[in-house]
Amino acid sequence: MAGLQSSSSEMDLDRPNIEEYLAADSIQDSPMKLHLRDLLDISPTLKEAAGAIVDDSFTRCFKSNPPEPWNWNIYLFPLWCLGVVVRYGILFPVRVAILAGGWIVFFAAFFPVHFLLSRHNNWRRKIERKLVEMMCGIFVASWTGVVKYHGPRPSMRPHQVFVANHTSMIDFIILEQMTAFAVIMQKHPGWVGFIQKTILESVGCIWFNRTESKDREVVARKLREHVNGVDNNPLLIFPEGTCVNNHYTVMFKKGAFELGCAVCPIAIKYNKIFVDAFWNSKKVRDMISVRAGLKKVPWDGYLKYFRPSPKLTERKQQIFAESVLQRLEEI
Repeated sequence: MAGLQSSSSEMDLDRPNIEEYLAADSIQDSPMKLHLRDLLDISPTLKEAAGAIVDDSFTRCFKSNPPEPWNWNIYLFPLWCLGVVVRYGILFPVRVAILAGGWIVFFAAFFPVHFLLSRHNNWRRKIERKLVEMMCGIFVASWTGVVKYHGPRPSMRPHQVFVANHTSMIDFIILEQMTAFAVIMQKHPGWVGFIQKTILESVGCIWFNRTESKDREVVARKLREHVNGVDNNPLLIFPEGTCVNNHYTVMFKKGAFELGCAVCPIAIKYNKIFVDAFWNSKKVRDMISVRAGLKKVPWDGYLKYFRPSPKLTERKQQIFAESVLQRLEEI
């Protein structure tokens, strides 16, 4: 009962206070001496609905939280200007040099191993795993990132899957530098597909393709085969299915928990003092649309793979046109 009471109290604290968002005259005594609080207390459903309209917890999961300005005073502004010079005049070129040098070393070592040791699969896979871990470590070093790991290091053994909360695209890189995880990714064509097929496939990544009708069944079968393999890399899944702003976690999709194996949780938390790692795709879309003069529409791009037939579309348009004409005739 103590656990239930504590969780209930946490939910109450997280709920917004409706009266903070209302004008003072709207909550004054009515002629019937009825307060807004009394009205909302009549129905818990009404109260939850009003709270969702004012400040819903779903939207808060995907909001970027800009840092509060700290440098706009006569004492700290000169130090901030000096920091800008150091960051972009000294550290940025050093970081670019580290990243470029890392890519050169990686490609110079990876491709000979990949193509020359094709007959020695065990040796090739071990070396490629270490090279991928090294490249991810170079990425983190180019950011001058400091990562603190807690708990035991993931090991290569069958019948286990790792699940983690998802904040940014760099989640994979941060975890990959510690252990060569295999992840699930969308299959792409072109040079991205080449990198997937040659580099990421070396760590056992599993690809899915939304355009294929039976893709879900194929991916589920590959996941089960992977977790049952003895020499396969640990499987990492982000069951939220989207990036969340590192203040909340949203519901996990159940696919990762239906593999019949042990589920090992991984918690990722970023220090907002140094970086806001949240990948806000909506904000990026707004910047691109404004800059290029494009119109934003509320459609999922993957609907193009499942668009209805032209005959069905024309039939719906005809029905709508007939209904409009009928209304005009009645007027």
